[in-house]
Amino acid sequence: MSTFTVLIADDQALLRAGLRRLIDTAPGLTTAGEAGTGQQAVELARDLRPDLVLMDVRMPGLDGIRATELIRADPATAGTRVLMLTTFDLDEYVYGALRAGASGFLLKDTGPGDLLAALRIVGEGQALLAPSVTTRLIAEFARREPAAIPARLAAGLAQVSGREREVLVLVARGLTNPRIAERLGIGEATVKTHVRSLLAKLAAHDRAQLVIAAYEGGVVTAGGRAPSAAVGDLGEGG
Repeated sequence: MSTFTVLIADDQALLRAGLRRLIDTAPGLTTAGEAGTGQQAVELARDLRPDLVLMDVRMPGLDGIRATELIRADPATAGTRVLMLTTFDLDEYVYGALRAGASGFLLKDTGPGDLLAALRIVGEGQALLAPSVTTRLIAEFARREPAAIPARLAAGLAQVSGREREVLVLVARGLTNPRIAERLGIGEATVKTHVRSLLAKLAAHDRAQLVIAAYEGGVVTAGGRAPSAAVGDLGEGG
């Protein structure tokens, strides 16, 4: 089993201590360090190069979303993945965190077992994007005025094949690889190949970024209509 190192970033010392005990007693996980502010999280991520940062959204000074953006943008820490942790289940935080490059989003009342499982999922290079989070992302896009598609995204979408676009639509709806395979009548290995291709063509680091690219690129609309494939309910997932 791979062991993932975790930097804990939260302004509450008691919570950090509890998380550290939980992580250090879990197989495959170990704490790399602790940060009490967003700025400390950025600096320690650069010094310690952890596999993961468990990042609080609200911290004094530099908040967790901005800290995530800086960590993900720095070539020295671009390989560090961020799992956001917050008491607030609000659209603005979900969108902001994922847009900044976070690989997942959890509430602080998440059970210990689910939190450890989430760390392992993100550590393995997957995005933790539950259907409920996808639904909130869709709601966020529905509130926003349509904007011009960024040139880099438009260029990437121009390289996407018809089948890849169908897969992208279903990823944006929160479906897992097995459910996508079932929906399209193809093998799961083929779905994985299409997802890898989409990640490369759209310069996305995980499925969370593919969801954002799908909506920002107009492949799927917030009103629920997809130009290239039939889709199911917004809350559908694996």
